[in-house]
Amino acid sequence: MSAVTVVSCGAGNVASVQFALERLGATVRLTADPAEVAAADRLILPGVGAAGYAMARLSELGLVEPIRAFARPLLGVCLGQQLLFEASEEGGGVDMLGLIPGAVRRLEPDADRPVPHMGWSKLAITRPDPLLEGLNDGAYAFFVHSYVCPDGEATLASADYGVPIPAVVRSANRWGCQFHPERSAAAGARILGNFLDLSA
Repeated sequence: MSAVTVVSCGAGNVASVQFALERLGATVRLTADPAEVAAADRLILPGVGAAGYAMARLSELGLVEPIRAFARPLLGVCLGQQLLFEASEEGGGVDMLGLIPGAVRRLEPDADRPVPHMGWSKLAITRPDPLLEGLNDGAYAFFVHSYVCPDGEATLASADYGVPIPAVVRSANRWGCQFHPERSAAAGARILGNFLDLSA
């Protein structure tokens, strides 16, 4: 049975992520302890809300450096994906974890595309990856976000919301999902299952 540690710092959708992982047979540890984060086989960084608050909580709890130094599989979910990048323009500017190059920017609304981007969008897979094994191109995932990561070399899959939305990203042992896999039915379960199967 796969073991996975979920960072619980008061800025994430921890319970729904935990239940989705347990449905897949995982042993889940919720923690805000730096030593437990550093020792984890696999780490998930969930997030809901503001980047500034999330980074402040990670800093207060002494989790920034253990996450930056983490050398085994790491998955950021929603805001957790955004935190993997260098900075966000949210709140006038926030320095983030700096694990993937680029800055997160606000989505610009128009008449057909309100912000936040909320609901089901198709995933277009741009390059293969073990995290996406068995996932059909065009599968739907559930998004809720107002900021968007830069589209670049890290992008594995994207969604279209007037601009390309990097929906799945990877840099070395760090992956991110802009959508909520725990709320994305079969596609989300497949991605979480693939993450659990990654070599620790």
